[in-house]
Amino acid sequence: MKLRVTLILLCALLVAAHFLRSYNLIPVLLCLAAPLLLLIRRRWVVYLLQALTLIVSGIWFFTLANIMAQRQLENRSWTASAIILGLVILFNLFSGWSLNQPEFKRNYPG
Repeated sequence: MKLRVTLILLCALLVAAHFLRSYNLIPVLLCLAAPLLLLIRRRWVVYLLQALTLIVSGIWFFTLANIMAQRQLENRSWTASAIILGLVILFNLFSGWSLNQPEFKRNYPG
């Protein structure tokens, strides 16, 4: 249970840092507040956080596509960025999937 919560916290911190780079303070605050939903012991919280991890994975994928396009225009290598952001996307997807485990759902009744 603690590991799953830690994964969600790390996902929130990563995407908050991403938004902070462009000084988008409202998304930063929303990202930092999202893990606090885990204090509400309801099943919809689990579903909402899983949906948010999917949305965040899409944001990372969009960022990866933009970085790749920009670097290709500049004739620079983009493979390191693709590997790093690909791992970030997989980490987000894994974090959302980890909330789907029966022992976690037992703690969040419908």
